[in-house]
Amino acid sequence: MWSRRQGHLRPTVCGVEELRRRRREQEAALRKARREQQLVSKRLLREDAPEEAGEGCVAAILGEAEVQQFLRQAQRGTEEKEREGALVSLRRGLQHPETQQTFIQLEGSMRTLVGLLTSNQALLQLEAARCLHELSHSEQSTIAEACLPATSYLLTYLSGHSSDFIELCLYTLGNLIVESEAVRRQLLPQGIVPALAACIQSPHVAVLEALGYALSQLLQAKEAPEKIIPSSILASTLPQHMLQMLQPGPKLNPGVAVEFAWCLHYIICSQVSNPLLIGHGALSTLGLLLLDLAGAVQRTEDAGLELLACPVLRCLSNLLTEAAVETVGGQIQLRDERVVAALFILLQFFFQKQPSLLPEGLWLLNNLTANSPSFCTSLLSLDLIEPLLQLLPVSNVVSVMAVQVFLQQSGLQALERHQEEAQLQDRVYALRQTALQG
Repeated sequence: MWSRRQGHLRPTVCGVEELRRRRREQEAALRKARREQQLVSKRLLREDAPEEAGEGCVAAILGEAEVQQFLRQAQRGTEEKEREGALVSLRRGLQHPETQQTFIQLEGSMRTLVGLLTSNQALLQLEAARCLHELSHSEQSTIAEACLPATSYLLTYLSGHSSDFIELCLYTLGNLIVESEAVRRQLLPQGIVPALAACIQSPHVAVLEALGYALSQLLQAKEAPEKIIPSSILASTLPQHMLQMLQPGPKLNPGVAVEFAWCLHYIICSQVSNPLLIGHGALSTLGLLLLDLAGAVQRTEDAGLELLACPVLRCLSNLLTEAAVETVGGQIQLRDERVVAALFILLQFFFQKQPSLLPEGLWLLNNLTANSPSFCTSLLSLDLIEPLLQLLPVSNVVSVMAVQVFLQQSGLQALERHQEEAQLQDRVYALRQTALQG
């Protein structure tokens, strides 16, 4: 399941799996930037087209006359190849913001493109959808709103038979959803949530990953906690299916799991109905996934593991803050000492590979031990204080959190057994001083 990916990079063209892996890594960086700078992240499938992956394929900016010419050829050309070629040329031109502006300002251009999208010729439909995908990647909300006439058709095509076409429509919708409230206002009454819920039954991994992306974009809308999550998402089967996608086992796909773990994170952060998620077994599922991740980091050095670890840690940490967690039996599901042991395995992995995730892991450790004497006892019975002390030099944030985790749980007495160890004396002293001053 968590095996190292095989394959070799070619000079100009990468495999589809490698490109998807890169997109996931880029998205992780964008999510971090978005948290810090309120950025909007979007995805582009352009690299998946092998013929365009070469460095020499640089499209030119199109003027108004050229846009009109390509649209006319695509609409009225005598040969199907000619029509398709015109749309390919238009799509390449739409890679430039200047051409995008020219296109949406040209009267009738979107109407013509929608007409091609709804034609009965599959190749023209696909190229028209790719043109829309280029437009959806724009950073300007005016361009997203110009795509409004096409969104209902993209939604309809989610029930089609071509997995590649469905994937393209999902990424395009995801890009448009996050950019424009007008797009969301139009798509919600038209049934985007039921359409996404239907897509989750797809056997195709690429479709499921694209679905997770589109859903995560919808869940990040500013109105999601009040208008989208309570009335649409929680009323659907999506939460249960999301948890199924996160169940450890041979069917777990890392890329799909990353997307749905972030979806779950956004739902939990809305605090609309976390006890409902706990009742559906969210704590149990995430706890088992944490154990699975800990086993994975011991078997492989795959750098992609932290992409899933981050949202899983956040989901667990937030769910454990729920006052009702014990009343629905969620806390009982996490009382296994293996959870603490697994968390320390991950902390050691982060210490070596991803120090930026250490606060996430310590935050979870704090929430695990805050109201659980049994977990506090397991910290001592598993002899985990020394590994914690080794984390102190990483950053001030980590040091302060480790005070919160241990010293509030009679940790001073536990430290005494380590104060004579030469390599730990400085850290024990620093921790004691922090506790006494706090």
